[in-house]
Amino acid sequence: MRSLVSLILNIIWLLTAGWALFLGYVLAGILACIFIVTIPFGVASFRIAGFVLWPFGREVVDTGRGGAAGTLGNVIWFVIAGWWLALGHVGTAIAQAITIIGIPLAWANLKLIPVTCFPFGKEIMDSDSARARMFPTAR
Repeated sequence: MRSLVSLILNIIWLLTAGWALFLGYVLAGILACIFIVTIPFGVASFRIAGFVLWPFGREVVDTGRGGAAGTLGNVIWFVIAGWWLALGHVGTAIAQAITIIGIPLAWANLKLIPVTCFPFGKEIMDSDSARARMFPTAR
């Protein structure tokens, strides 16, 4: 049942915001890959692009492996591309919130802003794996 709901939400998401956000992340990734030094930013952008295209049923998990390099990367990313992409999320969330059906999608859109602004040190995984990682069963 949960997978059917995720499928329906993903289809509505794709039609209302996913394609536009995807194109924004792909453009940011292509621009970042122009210079060799910024290829990690391009890889992060492409990773998020795949997530914003079909987000329901997947979650962003903090890996705790960012360290100082991840923090520096997040600051540089935020200044160069993160806040622009976050504005895209805000704009599409406002457009989605106009209808009652779009309100949960708008809320999900706003929840994507932290990973948009600070992508390093985060991992995208399916929701079941993320829950299993957060709440391991007692043996």
